[in-house]
Amino acid sequence: MSATGQPRLSYNRSEERSQLAISRQAAAPETREVALYDRLPDTRARCQICLWRCTINPGKLGVCRMRRNDKGTLNVLNYSSVSSMAVDPIEKKPLFHFFPATRVFSLGTWGCNFHCVHCQNWEIACVEQPEGSGRASQYLSPQAAVSLAGQNRCAGIAWTYNEPTIWFEYTLDSARLARQAGLYTVYVTNGYMTPEALDVIGPYLDAWRVDIKGFSDSAYRSLASVALWQEILIVAVRAQEKWSMHIEVVTNVIPGVNDDDEQLRGIAGWVSRSLGELTPWHVTRFYPQHNMMDKPPTPVATLERALNIGKEAGLRFVYVGNVPGHDGENTVCYNCGRLVISRQGYVSNLVGLRGSACKFCGVDLNMRVTTKKVTNTNAGNNGE
Repeated sequence: MSATGQPRLSYNRSEERSQLAISRQAAAPETREVALYDRLPDTRARCQICLWRCTINPGKLGVCRMRRNDKGTLNVLNYSSVSSMAVDPIEKKPLFHFFPATRVFSLGTWGCNFHCVHCQNWEIACVEQPEGSGRASQYLSPQAAVSLAGQNRCAGIAWTYNEPTIWFEYTLDSARLARQAGLYTVYVTNGYMTPEALDVIGPYLDAWRVDIKGFSDSAYRSLASVALWQEILIVAVRAQEKWSMHIEVVTNVIPGVNDDDEQLRGIAGWVSRSLGELTPWHVTRFYPQHNMMDKPPTPVATLERALNIGKEAGLRFVYVGNVPGHDGENTVCYNCGRLVISRQGYVSNLVGLRGSACKFCGVDLNMRVTTKKVTNTNAGNNGE
């Protein structure tokens, strides 16, 4: 927060922040009814937004701590409650094959449905209530968020920093308005959304940037205390096949947890088979965070091994992340071998791109450069 009480927006949390004016904010936190839930006997409620599918007793909260049963009505507590916002390069998400070199208005709220021991945004994710960290919220209506994106010359909106499913209702309303305004829309997600919820918001999302944290029960249990991780894979395929979302996958490679060849081959093979060989896979360097301070940073050699495993699995675009200046940040045409996009940190130089193709040989590079049309908007409520 600035001395004037206005929120600050920036390109990076760790950099000096630039202050921008905010208009048409919501005056106070809003409570909204959850978009998808079942009313049960004894005024209990079952949430159908994420794969926990919490059964919540009256007066109690779900796993995410942001949905409360109020006498049988399930309400979300953090609608319009913004913990963090910034104007980012799209490459920061990271998305390398989606509107490259554009600016995106990034928003986050409070809470999470995972409890990751290595969470880098734990100050906002690991809280019990919207104001639980002691940091103040800004209350930003969906209309104001879309307006701010335009004022700051952003090409789209991304819900990020914490898990966007936690404020599903807000992101849904915002995504509808963003689509009307011609903005692209991005979910940076752990992927733990129900197929029913995906089908509601699917018509309005352009990109699904999903974390695949490992490829074993033990990895997901130790990192996030989650059991049904295979459902994440099913939902990602659904996002691509049913809703034509652009998909990019990120794996934060952690020494001794998910860096073995078996898991890396499992992830790479699944991406290649299920999402396609042109789907980008980002293997990123781990740094000690939160409750995982005992692990060293990932050796660069480990990331390079993961890169080679991805290529052996048939993936055309495997990227090394969190290693500034590494050649693994660049996009090279798999057909002619020419440099298409050079990257230094979050700055992209489009040296060989024409539309979605290599300008030198014309081969398609799976670059999403247009928003999709909204179709089949009523299909989402049947859970097909």
